[in-house]
Amino acid sequence: MGFANDYLAQIERIAQHLTPPPIRALHLPPLTDGSRKWGEFCALELEDGSLGLSYVMLDDTLARLIERRTALGIEGSDAVALARAYGDAAPLKRTLGFAAANAITRHLFDRAGFAPGDSEDSIGGLAPGPDDHVGMIGYFAPIAGRIVASGARLTVAELRTDLAGAQEGFEITLDPSRLAACNKILSTSTILLNDTLDTMLGHCAAAERFAMIGPSAGCLPDALFARGVTSLGGTWITDRAGFLATLPSGESWSRFSRKCALTPAAYPGLDALLARA
Repeated sequence: MGFANDYLAQIERIAQHLTPPPIRALHLPPLTDGSRKWGEFCALELEDGSLGLSYVMLDDTLARLIERRTALGIEGSDAVALARAYGDAAPLKRTLGFAAANAITRHLFDRAGFAPGDSEDSIGGLAPGPDDHVGMIGYFAPIAGRIVASGARLTVAELRTDLAGAQEGFEITLDPSRLAACNKILSTSTILLNDTLDTMLGHCAAAERFAMIGPSAGCLPDALFARGVTSLGGTWITDRAGFLATLPSGESWSRFSRKCALTPAAYPGLDALLARA
């Protein structure tokens, strides 16, 4: 849990400077088959309205969150204390902890007057072409088609055995070591929750670009950039009320948010943000 430890150490630094507000509420999507991406994320809200997103479809996490929602008793509790659960091995605690840490990150960004810029595209600005071999960590079906259409080679590394095998123009493999041959990597931010980040980065050491995308990629990027991630693409909530009104339905909340992206060149760093907050 190397990244988790680094991220939580940064959250502790934020807490020493800002004293983040307590938790107002946990917002959950409906329990569905998980086929719609809008129903795959929860939002943890702080008293000042700061929101942190986290993926909830690992194992039975969403079902357990819905079942135990009242018993969790997190409303009004210390956001930093809950964020520490991101270092726990249990998926439910880890999910809530990650959401809390991301909410604290949004609180810091707002206090410092910082907002990431708009994303150039949906593929982390990788600009694939015929000379590229793109590795994809986690299968993004629509994006895979775009990469293949660009003329680039594509290898997808997945954990789901039901997806493995030859596809039209590319292959989905269960062997992450196949990513070693790729010069550009596009990764789901879910690897921040299933504790496979450092393992995957090890397989991608030869890549010149490593872009991570996903709605829950709203974490501080310092420790990711230090590990070689070159772009972090997440979701920036622009209309909190509209977003929170829509999340429980499982319908699209894209009109209440924008896709954002951070690169090392465009990010001031934690020290600078704390100085400005």
